[in-house]
Amino acid sequence: MVDLEELGGRIRRLRLAAEMTQEELAERSDLTAGFISQVERGKTSISIDSLMMILETLNVHISDFFRPTEERIVFTDEDTIDLEREGVSHFLSLVPGAASRTMEPVKVTLAPGERARLDPFSGEQFGYVLKGEINIAYGGQKTSAKKGESFYSAGMHEIKITGAGRNDSEYLWITSPPYF
Repeated sequence: MVDLEELGGRIRRLRLAAEMTQEELAERSDLTAGFISQVERGKTSISIDSLMMILETLNVHISDFFRPTEERIVFTDEDTIDLEREGVSHFLSLVPGAASRTMEPVKVTLAPGERARLDPFSGEQFGYVLKGEINIAYGGQKTSAKKGESFYSAGMHEIKITGAGRNDSEYLWITSPPYF
């Protein structure tokens, strides 16, 4: 037997991930907002037909919806994936499967003069310098950040990050939605 609160919670998380209000989900799936609210709070049961309409609206296959998920919150060095990026010493994906999540964290290592760049995208980015210093060119502005400093911007302009100084630089770089 399916727990109504768990089922409703899954629907709510999927709806929020799709950036829909209860009203939008209800309208697109030919249901009422009140019904969606009750289902999400586990206050009422749901027919297979109604569930299928909701999942179709959210673009989720029913087998994926009921597939057991064990959410990991800790990842080790063995989980990382070294990605090839031209002109970059190391471009390390820190969370496997991050491209299917709402943000994507990587750790970038740049030798002096090496450059990482990102084309404009619809989203935001954040970086935190772990070691050394980096130069940042974004939207006609040029600045730098050193160990312990961070940068944050919308993805509306190309960004170029260059290793500065005499030693390697390392920084965390997170995009939302995933872009790397």
